[in-house]
Amino acid sequence: MCGIAGYVSEKKPNKKVLKAMTDRIAHRGPDAEGFYLDEVCALGHRRLSIIDLATGDQPMYNDDKSVVVVFNGEIYNFKELKKGLEKKYKFKTTSDTEVLVHGYEEWGHELTKKLRGMFAFAIWDVNKKELYCARDGWGIKPFYYYENNGTFMFASEIKAFLDHPDFEKEFNGDILSAYLCFNSTPTTETFFKGVNKRYRESNGRFC
Repeated sequence: MCGIAGYVSEKKPNKKVLKAMTDRIAHRGPDAEGFYLDEVCALGHRRLSIIDLATGDQPMYNDDKSVVVVFNGEIYNFKELKKGLEKKYKFKTTSDTEVLVHGYEEWGHELTKKLRGMFAFAIWDVNKKELYCARDGWGIKPFYYYENNGTFMFASEIKAFLDHPDFEKEFNGDILSAYLCFNSTPTTETFFKGVNKRYRESNGRFC
């Protein structure tokens, strides 16, 4: 188990805010922390070291650092994918995370169609200024997102949003009846208004 959090914003990202977001989910990854920030995007990672203990820290980059990824999960077929990608790309680690980096370079938004596993990740394309996010189809790995005041944020747990100044804590009572009937929230909504899970497209950003 690892934890990811981050955001893209019309305002320049703040490392203090990003670290506070990842500190909220430190229990998911007590072994290491890592950050990426530029003029638009902030990505944070809390790592639970399982494979590639020496070189598997995140965020992880491609050769020219134009593609950045934070990832939580396990790609079951990463060795198979890596074997094909090695014909074109040079791998520096033995981590399944690096398959996401070079896989995105090779297949773009078609990457998720190649993956078998449980995963939630966010890839920042520096050149396109685009955040590409995905979660496994079964939702084994959690991924929540929220958009407000020109900021799009995501995290493994909703509590990571609490430290961001653009997050407005408001109860979503519209799904209470569904929860009482099914003992779950069967839609993309959560009990925080505006916080969603699962897939959608928003302003060129994919979830």
